[in-house]
Amino acid sequence: MIIANETDLAGMKKVSDAVALTLKEMRAYARAGMSTKELDNYGGRLLEKFGAKSAPYLTYKFPGYTCISINNEVCHGIPSADRIIQEGDLLNIDVSAELAGFWSDNGGSLIVGKDIHGKTDLIDTSREILKKAINTIRGGFKINEIGGLIESEAKKNGYKVIKNLGGHGIGRALHELPEGVLNYRDRLDQRRFRKNTVVAIETFITTDSSWAVELPDGFTLVGDKGGFSVQHEHTIVVTDGLPIILTEQNGIWD
Repeated sequence: MIIANETDLAGMKKVSDAVALTLKEMRAYARAGMSTKELDNYGGRLLEKFGAKSAPYLTYKFPGYTCISINNEVCHGIPSADRIIQEGDLLNIDVSAELAGFWSDNGGSLIVGKDIHGKTDLIDTSREILKKAINTIRGGFKINEIGGLIESEAKKNGYKVIKNLGGHGIGRALHELPEGVLNYRDRLDQRRFRKNTVVAIETFITTDSSWAVELPDGFTLVGDKGGFSVQHEHTIVVTDGLPIILTEQNGIWD
């Protein structure tokens, strides 16, 4: 969506606070021995407290309030009472919601307990790439240059990116134009960011895979060559200067 007035901005700030604070609390609540469904139910209660509704459920009838993915799962993991979080798991939580006709999206990865797989650098790299990408975006800046930045920074640190996933416009629905804010430079893409557009910017950084493939459950996406995968995401408003980070309260950069 395009932010046309103060009412639009206020609505986006309210829903963005809801998803950001829900994500922050879920990250703090997660622990080894807990099922992903228990964590998801906690997130659902938080969203309800804010008066917000799960965007994946509203849009796709997703079987959960939030998406919770582990280790080689790139995104859209289905919460389950049978999926128990283990010490050292790379846990990704993606929270998106609708509130009073406005939609917002954010996500972040963390290591549960001790880093027994030695993947702190992978998470730190993803966080820093997202920060650098967002701080580069301006009205008129080419979308594919952000993809190029994300991929080059990942390669510089010895990692890969998922090429068939990316950020997207958001605001009056979960996915809007511009679709396909990818994690690599598509030379055929000549689109540019427009001032006052609301966009969810995401990094998909991996150790081994460059493509996400769907599991038979119809939702969960995993890396085509295995390995570990992490994701970080903020919803922003594009300006002529530094973007407004609507979901800054999620604490993924703390």
